[in-house]
Amino acid sequence: MKLGRVEGTVVTTVQHPFYEGRKQLLVRYLKPDGTAEGDNYVLAVDIVGAGVGEMVLVQDEGNSSRQILDAAPYGPVRSLIVGIVDDASIG
Repeated sequence: MKLGRVEGTVVTTVQHPFYEGRKQLLVRYLKPDGTAEGDNYVLAVDIVGAGVGEMVLVQDEGNSSRQILDAAPYGPVRSLIVGIVDDASIG
């Protein structure tokens, strides 16, 4: 799992039927101290109702994500937003 911040939404006019009714968000990965992890971004399916600017927990492993969505073994998904983070601290 990775820590990230929602940077924006993705809107598509043509998409795979799997994504019908699913919100897709652009997430920038964060280091544990909350700073950006370079230019690392991921497009993730939101299952918790996250919004732009929120810190989130991203499940970034295809098989686990498909199992969560009950889409195994062939659902076209790799990354899911599985939590909204209230606080993260080191030490």
